[in-house]
Amino acid sequence: MNLTARHWSTVRPSSPQALVPDADNDSSSVLKCVQLPDSTMDFHDLCSFESFQQCCDQYGYGGNFRDVVEQEFRRSKGVTYLDHAAATLYPESLLRDYFRDISTNLYGNPHSHSPSSSLTHDTVERVRDRVLQHFNTSSKEYSVIFTSGCTAALKLVAESFPWSSGAKREAGSFFCYLTDSHTSVVGMRGQTAPLRVVALPVAPQELTTRAKDRVQGEDASCQTPHLFCYPAQSNFSGRKYPLSHVRGIQARRLYPACDLPGRWFVLLDAASHVGCSPLSLQDCPADFIPISFYKIFGFPTGLGALLVHNDAAGILKKSYFGGGTAAAYLSGEDYYVQVENISDRFEDGTVSFLDIIALNHAFESLYRITGSMHNIQQHTFGLARYTYMLLSSLCHGNGRPVAQIYTEGQFESPITQGAILNFNLLDSSGQIIGYSQVDRMASLYNIHVRTGCFCNTGACQAFLGISSQQMRKNLQAGHVCGDNMDLVDGQPTGSVRLSFGYMSTFEDCQKFLKFVAECFVEKPVTVDQARLQKLRTAGPPSEESNQHPSVEISNGQLHRGAEKKSAEASCKGFGHGGSKRPGDAYTLTNIYIYPVKSCGAYEVQDWPVGPLGLRYDRGWMVVNHNGVCLSQKRETRLCLIRPQVHLAANKLFLQASGMETVSVPLEDDVRRHADSCVCRSKVCGDRVETMDCGDEAASWLSDFLGQPCRLIRQRPDYTREMKRKPAEAADSPLLSLVNEAQYLMINRASVALIQDLMSSRQDGCEGHQLLDTQSVISRFRANLVIAGAEPFEEDNWSHLIIGNTRFMVTGRCGRCQMIGVDQDTGTKTKEPLISLSAYRTGKVTFGVYLSHQDVEGSAGANVLSVGSLIRAEPHNY
Repeated sequence: MNLTARHWSTVRPSSPQALVPDADNDSSSVLKCVQLPDSTMDFHDLCSFESFQQCCDQYGYGGNFRDVVEQEFRRSKGVTYLDHAAATLYPESLLRDYFRDISTNLYGNPHSHSPSSSLTHDTVERVRDRVLQHFNTSSKEYSVIFTSGCTAALKLVAESFPWSSGAKREAGSFFCYLTDSHTSVVGMRGQTAPLRVVALPVAPQELTTRAKDRVQGEDASCQTPHLFCYPAQSNFSGRKYPLSHVRGIQARRLYPACDLPGRWFVLLDAASHVGCSPLSLQDCPADFIPISFYKIFGFPTGLGALLVHNDAAGILKKSYFGGGTAAAYLSGEDYYVQVENISDRFEDGTVSFLDIIALNHAFESLYRITGSMHNIQQHTFGLARYTYMLLSSLCHGNGRPVAQIYTEGQFESPITQGAILNFNLLDSSGQIIGYSQVDRMASLYNIHVRTGCFCNTGACQAFLGISSQQMRKNLQAGHVCGDNMDLVDGQPTGSVRLSFGYMSTFEDCQKFLKFVAECFVEKPVTVDQARLQKLRTAGPPSEESNQHPSVEISNGQLHRGAEKKSAEASCKGFGHGGSKRPGDAYTLTNIYIYPVKSCGAYEVQDWPVGPLGLRYDRGWMVVNHNGVCLSQKRETRLCLIRPQVHLAANKLFLQASGMETVSVPLEDDVRRHADSCVCRSKVCGDRVETMDCGDEAASWLSDFLGQPCRLIRQRPDYTREMKRKPAEAADSPLLSLVNEAQYLMINRASVALIQDLMSSRQDGCEGHQLLDTQSVISRFRANLVIAGAEPFEEDNWSHLIIGNTRFMVTGRCGRCQMIGVDQDTGTKTKEPLISLSAYRTGKVTFGVYLSHQDVEGSAGANVLSVGSLIRAEPHNY
């Protein structure tokens, strides 16, 4: 089946409004809204447990599931954890039993022969058998090679497979992989390329559409070894590929094996599949199966295995040999005999035996809680299906769908779909909301999700309609795997993924769905009843069921008409093009510096500008005992520390309620000791060279914050540049310990608008105290505050001049949950981020970043003053 835009399951809602084509245009035209009879159900009723039970009759594992979750996963109370495909959670009983074991038994190195070593060896061998039993096989058919994880297992195969570069009369080996494969699978071609092995990517639909009607069988005249890799379950979409493909490739019935003579081996990437689904190797006797155990148990991490079919084990060849893998060798000449046992042969050095022993307890706890992997599959699929049904039926008040879901089917069966839901949210005009915006808002609600491309570029390209050329352009624009650049030229670079685990609950689904409705849906919240009913009664998968028409999408691209409409809507009410004319003056009303990153503001009236921005702004930061930067995301009490910079005294003073004031030097005294106290830290992903500020400040901070920490500052001779150079800048601006830019500027009119929105949200809500203007301003932690502009007018500026200093606007500020921290008390709320998100339909940007530029004739005029006039230039001025 082709992974293209036509399989996206965003559909035209049939009620309360349907989107139907204009009669004067074809079906690919921009759709119109036609009012239909109102037959909606209340969204909150659909989020009830009773509604959930109607579509999921196998919830929990018998007994009181709620009690099990509260006893075994107490640390997740108040957290909605929906990232189990990355790492699931471990139960407390697993740790208790494991620590009781290793604290009462003496385990030695299994390569020795002492009683403690024998105990370790016997226990490890017992765990090998248990692993094989879990996958319905035995040591007669498979061997278990312990590795550091699934990636290490894949690398082992790539390095040990007997690749043939071919001869004059015979073609060489082929390394084939499904395009819907994890990076660690695709990366195997890095090993094969120097050997002149052909790497052949295979689209999912090609396996069967290019298959032969009859089994090709073995060709005795050609024994060239080939390797085909495919995932049992896509880690991107949760699609489960037929396990029968294993025999189909081995028998040379499926493409590409049917076209290439030789001996075909199959690597089944089971890492994503085995987290929530059973896998019987009796049904799919793959030659190599890599797994990571933390995907199943949560603990231990850093431990995986390669399951090798014993019939295929003999073909693997090693060049390196480590301790325990040699039967004999000579150090003086090239003589080496490998051990006979396949597991010992490939486990270089001493295995992580204490982690392997932990697996024994992991199996015990898993089966005690759930009974079987089949039960886990039913439980997690039910949760995923329920969330899919409601999310894909959820609509904005104007009838447009809220989500664009990336799936091959409609969650009809756990045989074809895993417990993964991948999607992007849409605003009321049909435009995609960037995944980083969703991630930020989810964090505010303590909802843990995964965003990006999930180390699966092939599936990401197919589902999102991103060409290889566009991928290269995205890289040139600064987007790399794992960053937060979610949109390039309005098109998504990734998506949002929910994934469920065996301890996931109905409440997890409920909280997520209500979060989407509250933060991203234009009110009133409506539900497409016809679609919901269709999903409730969905039968087995069919070709037709996988072809839902997408909203305003053609060849994976949004119609330009929709983009224009969205742009116009985004300007409505923002004051763009209002009464102000280009060149009109505004006023600088406040200047703030934040000497210590994430600590309180220091307001000034006049302040010098240096090469890094406002002098001493974010020059210091607080780190924990591991050297990790502390921010208000981790430690809200940082805002209660009030730093002050006294230029004349050459001192930075730290003050806080109930604490005596402590000081550190600003310049010279620290510089003398630079050689003896250099350390390295990270800020916003950048490595920076810093200097420790001494024990007195460290003791003061540790006492106040209640944890060991240090005060460090950026080295004076160290330079750090902006990650993305502004288009018109000759050089990248230099940065202090700020996250992204030299300055952050906000507009009082924009603040007032957000304040009005908060007021309207809180009307009639008891216990809510409206924030005053200054409290709202302080939460946004800007350097410069201006007045005289229309709300959000600053979004359209390209340059501005304050006094005699010229600034370039380098981008908008994507807001995070830190603005929910009351800067006077250190307590957390969800405002004003929720109001901002609701007003801008999920695009939680507020304020603009600036970098300064020299203005001709203003040399030496490097002081900003409150009251200065500002002249702004809009884009294309």
